[in-house]
Amino acid sequence: MQTNPTPSAATPARVPAHTSLVAVGDSFTEGMSDLLPDGSYRGWADLLAARMAARTPGFRYANLAVRGKLIGQIVEEQVPVAAAMGADVITLVGGLNDTLRPKCDMGRVRGLLTEAVERLAPSCRQLVLMRSPGRQGPVLERFRPRMEELFACVDDLAARHGALVVDLYAAPSLGDPRMWDVDRLHLTAEGHRRVAEAVWQTLGHEPEDTEWHIPMAATLPPGWAARRIADARFARQYLLPWIGRRLTGRSSGDGRAGAHFSAELGKAFWVTPADHTDPGPVTDWRPVWP
Repeated sequence: MQTNPTPSAATPARVPAHTSLVAVGDSFTEGMSDLLPDGSYRGWADLLAARMAARTPGFRYANLAVRGKLIGQIVEEQVPVAAAMGADVITLVGGLNDTLRPKCDMGRVRGLLTEAVERLAPSCRQLVLMRSPGRQGPVLERFRPRMEELFACVDDLAARHGALVVDLYAAPSLGDPRMWDVDRLHLTAEGHRRVAEAVWQTLGHEPEDTEWHIPMAATLPPGWAARRIADARFARQYLLPWIGRRLTGRSSGDGRAGAHFSAELGKAFWVTPADHTDPGPVTDWRPVWP
């Protein structure tokens, strides 16, 4: 199923005043590879939170996402925490890491995603789901059937539970390899900005960029030598370590907690800007414990 990547047709006529946002998921929602100078990640969820905070005094935000997490881990570790926070808006993106594994039980993935939605939808005013973007190339083609099966499940769950769906998969701009970092798995800062814009519009806000989904202008492709150098760098820095983790049963998220979850205290916390008229980076916001 392909849907219009422009969210205007599905957005509500009047935007409700959302006072809180919780983001649930994996590396896509954590913000890799939108790297800040201090070594932390920003990403679309932080960008969206800053926009929402600028129009809502007292706005609160929590990002629980952790890189490398499978849908079962998201359901076990993040969903109960998010459901208990009483947020106005919850975003849930998960399952794609499962589809990229050599062996994947899609029936189990659908069941776990269903469990997550059934738990989260009643706990917030608006649940937001996504059809994740896919980078053009052989990896997408190999796993496309699984991805589209996952997205069909997303569409069905949204229809049954009143969730919004942000269709990034159908956006030509986000399939462009230039929107993806050198690891070929995560969006660049510009890609994250466009995702934030897509979610912003889907929630019913006035567009700041009406062309976020439009294909980028064509440029000359890199030459053969440049492509081979990039391939070698990718294999050395990203592909081989990824294979090593798969063979040893490890994950890039092992031992990590979400940005706004205290592993020491075993609970999540909110962050909020000191000045909603000038929110600034989310990394500068002050914590607010529930």
